[in-house]
Amino acid sequence: MYQQFIDEFIAQEDLPESYCDDIADWFLPLVPELVACRRRTPDKPLLIGVNGAQGTGKSTLAHLLTGLLQGMGQHAVALSLDDFYLTKAERTRLSQDIHPLLACRGVPGTHDVRLASQTLDKLLAAGPGDLVHLPGFDKGADDRLPESQWSLVSGPLDIIFFEGWCVGATPQADGELLMPMNTLEKTEDQDGRWRHFVNEALSLGYQSLFARLNLLLVLQAPDFEQVYAWRGHQELQMQRKRGDREIGFNALELVRFIQHFERLTRHCLHTLPVNADVVFYLDNDHRVTQRSSGLTHRL
Repeated sequence: MYQQFIDEFIAQEDLPESYCDDIADWFLPLVPELVACRRRTPDKPLLIGVNGAQGTGKSTLAHLLTGLLQGMGQHAVALSLDDFYLTKAERTRLSQDIHPLLACRGVPGTHDVRLASQTLDKLLAAGPGDLVHLPGFDKGADDRLPESQWSLVSGPLDIIFFEGWCVGATPQADGELLMPMNTLEKTEDQDGRWRHFVNEALSLGYQSLFARLNLLLVLQAPDFEQVYAWRGHQELQMQRKRGDREIGFNALELVRFIQHFERLTRHCLHTLPVNADVVFYLDNDHRVTQRSSGLTHRL
């Protein structure tokens, strides 16, 4: 029933053949469970968060599940927190007014949370014939796409996936912010102003956004160190797809970029598994080794 879609998906995403085994063993069995959850929310679409550190495959999983659910007659869509980054000009102003590190996209405080909330409102309320514009972000240009290039989705929807590296994250306690986490924080955020701004941003609008989730799925990396290897592989894949080795980050730039996310990523690795509905535990080879149970406590 799904084999043609899976074969095409593996080829399109340039995934290893081993991913087929993870689909069969772990991800495909989740699909009927999600359909059953949808039946318990008949008045509105099911909103599902997908969290994972950089390179874990959260975008891939969200799009895989979307396709599999569509094969079961569910009108599903996947969108990313990355699509709601502030524009380059807006981040430049933040970097000038608050802290230079805010010029870099990614951490809480560099997203347009209002736009994300408004978009979710429209998706959740969309009826027959309604069209909803989905923002997009060009990572190559490091800027939001013009509205004329935003994609369209029609209502009504059954299931919405909302994926992102900090989706579902909670703020840290003030005492956890005192000591720098890495070289970036030690040399470029000596007074802690940047990390306090990020933490405060996470404690405000992001929590309201994440509170709307019906379910939270987590791809759990074995440790933070593995993120460097996986994110590096992701960078090479992007360069191959665009046919340009000069775009993106070199090795040293990538290390610095990842350090922007280290503090909150480590926090998520520690805190999210106990709060998520389903956790897929990954090994160093990027294979799923275990799954937690759940799918009930927010419905």
